[in-house]
Amino acid sequence: MQTKIILTGIEGNLKGQRFEFDSRTTCIIGRSSDCTPKIPDDEYHRTISRYHCFLDINPPNIRVRDFGSLNGTFVNGKKIGQRERHQTPEEAAKQTFPEYDLRDGDEIKLSNTAFKVSVELHSEIEANQPIPVAISSPEVGLKLSENSSNLISIQGYTTLKKLGEGGMGEVYLAQNNKTGEQVALKVTHSQIAPTQRLINLFLREVENTRALNHPNVVKLLEDGYSNETFFFTLEYCNAGSVYDLMNKRRGKLPLDEAIPIILQVLDGLEYAHNADIPYVRLKNGAFGWGKGLVHRDLKPANIFLSNINGKLVAKVGDYGLAKAFDLAGLSGLSMTDKSMGGTVPFMCRQQLLDFKYAKPDVDIWAAAAAFYNMITGTYPRNFTGEKEAYVVILTEPAVPIRRRDPSIPKPLAELLDFALTDNPEIPFKTAAEFKKALENSL
Repeated sequence: MQTKIILTGIEGNLKGQRFEFDSRTTCIIGRSSDCTPKIPDDEYHRTISRYHCFLDINPPNIRVRDFGSLNGTFVNGKKIGQRERHQTPEEAAKQTFPEYDLRDGDEIKLSNTAFKVSVELHSEIEANQPIPVAISSPEVGLKLSENSSNLISIQGYTTLKKLGEGGMGEVYLAQNNKTGEQVALKVTHSQIAPTQRLINLFLREVENTRALNHPNVVKLLEDGYSNETFFFTLEYCNAGSVYDLMNKRRGKLPLDEAIPIILQVLDGLEYAHNADIPYVRLKNGAFGWGKGLVHRDLKPANIFLSNINGKLVAKVGDYGLAKAFDLAGLSGLSMTDKSMGGTVPFMCRQQLLDFKYAKPDVDIWAAAAAFYNMITGTYPRNFTGEKEAYVVILTEPAVPIRRRDPSIPKPLAELLDFALTDNPEIPFKTAAEFKKALENSL
């Protein structure tokens, strides 16, 4: 069964209108032209803010957060957020108001406009596309017990050492016992007991990731699921991540080191945005072949490096895995639960306003933001804590890069400042277009 979240207008000028959400997304209700649902920007609705409240949707779950509006957001008549009368919008922006979990039948009210929340189940059309099997290779199996070295054991692999851990689980260096090849082994522990539908959804996204095969994209090799635990083997990048390299270089990279990296990243993005992908939902609800994957979480920590004959080769990593874990609801977390330290500083307005329909240009913006971060050691926007992070994304432009480092060459600085524009739109629509402009600026 497929779950839908439906907002139906029950009071105000949007009465009778329906807004349906059938998969992971975020949106903002307000009078601004880029909001969904958009409230009319007229005298009757002046008591509703331009960016009034934030919805984080992952069916069947939905959360709402007020953005410090003057007249507040109410759920079933209870106020969940509102700035004090004496506060300015700027003062309210420094506050983070609590989130509220919504359920079927709840009502959200913004001044003279109200919506009813419905959670509906519908039969899901799978067409003739097969569901990926739970374990991609019958020769691979997970042993949840640990060996004498306190390392996870995988049948067919020797686990050599632990490389690290993150929000999805743990990462190990392992060796394929047949080929001798070293791989990165990821073991992810779901925080909830997944249904078969969630497992299928997750594995379908994994199959999309497996379709990517490019020198500048980390290759997914094998995957499996056992005892509520997913595991993957991926191409091992022996020089770590760009984030690791930045730490070795005291927080930032010299231009002659950062430029080859970002050019290769753009090659990887251009390929992935145009690759043939097997499990894409078509307009009739079926699944078929489609074009391209959007990463949605590009950052220095997800750009990996391999030292090949003394040359650093950059590879875009975690393509689709974190997204799949989140889309399938297996993490038990929403976007707003996650730490600002990773995703948020590299997120443009378009991705925050509509996560589900994020287009390749959000990755181009993130690539520009990652490059900015590589060569300055700072983020494009000022996340100082004086404003709530999402309000910063919605209302603050990127800081011109020469304010961070006056030594950045002017042609490059002007290009990056232009690339990091995201209001009203992102100027570069393809990675190839941005790469060409970047090369011309050097």
